[in-house]
Amino acid sequence: MKNGRTLTELAIELDRQRNAKHDYLLDTRNITMDYTGDSHQIVLHNREKNLDTVLGVNEVAHRQIGAALGIPAKYYDKMRSSNPDLLTANVNGWFNHTPSTRMVRTLDGTARAFLSERYRRIDNYEIAEAVLPIISDIKDARVESCEVTDERMYIKVVNPRLETEVVPGDVVQSGILITNSEVGMGSMAVQPLVYRLVCSNGMVVNDAATRRYHIGRGNEAGEDYSLYSTATLAADDRALMLKVQDTVKAAVDQVRFEKVVEMMRAAKGAKITTNDIPQMVELASADYGMTKRESSGILDHLIRGGDFTLYGLANAVTRTAQDVESYDRSTEMESIGYSILGMSRSRWNQLNAVAA
Repeated sequence: MKNGRTLTELAIELDRQRNAKHDYLLDTRNITMDYTGDSHQIVLHNREKNLDTVLGVNEVAHRQIGAALGIPAKYYDKMRSSNPDLLTANVNGWFNHTPSTRMVRTLDGTARAFLSERYRRIDNYEIAEAVLPIISDIKDARVESCEVTDERMYIKVVNPRLETEVVPGDVVQSGILITNSEVGMGSMAVQPLVYRLVCSNGMVVNDAATRRYHIGRGNEAGEDYSLYSTATLAADDRALMLKVQDTVKAAVDQVRFEKVVEMMRAAKGAKITTNDIPQMVELASADYGMTKRESSGILDHLIRGGDFTLYGLANAVTRTAQDVESYDRSTEMESIGYSILGMSRSRWNQLNAVAA
């Protein structure tokens, strides 16, 4: 499992962000994009007060602006890198040609999200405030890793009281992953995870039966331009937070944990039968959207681990997840490890046959 912030560092950063972020609701005809010669920025115009707010634009907001305006991502990126003035002309043209009310979420002077006015917000500080007391009530539970990125907040909790062996000496413990996105990259979710002691790997259980989502509050834009401060958002939906707490409690599920362990034991019996292990890893990596660099890391950890089975391959993926720079991608790879663990035996046999 990739190291992130300490729990104290996460709490400090969430508190800082709570006081530094602002949300704007406004008509797109009151938004313009400019190019400064170095990067793009957007300007929010409060025409009643003759006040302009100039903001940088991060990668998430760029993607969402393009999607909202129906500009294909590849073309958007091409204009952004090769003809930035053409991008500003396109964006400003569509802002005015097809106006709509949008929510612009900002942090530290940067637009970090460009969302529908009906986007339902649930903020990271509120989630942490609701779930951390529940975690502390679970005897011996610990936060193994946590982080907040431009896209999501992650809290990964391990419960050592729910522990077993896949095979003698290979100890795994139950856990949960709590995620939330303030920028429209996914609803608040609580998912089981399995923590492997021998290599500190985390595997996120990603099947639909175990994922539990909750959405936040709605918005009403009764005026053209509105600024929402943290103080305004402090009038929480208490019922929502109670649901979040109930979800965390319900995610500590011994039955589900035992089912995943049985999957691991079954995968341990699915051998790699080809002698061309690099080809096998390359094919499996392509199936699950791995980069060449990630595939190389998986091969390295598979060989080092010496477990040439489906279980060994899944563990090589989750071990490689510790090496990637992005915490978002690392967690995604922990989820991919579970997907590989659950690969159909027909596909597993096909991969072995093709790589033979």
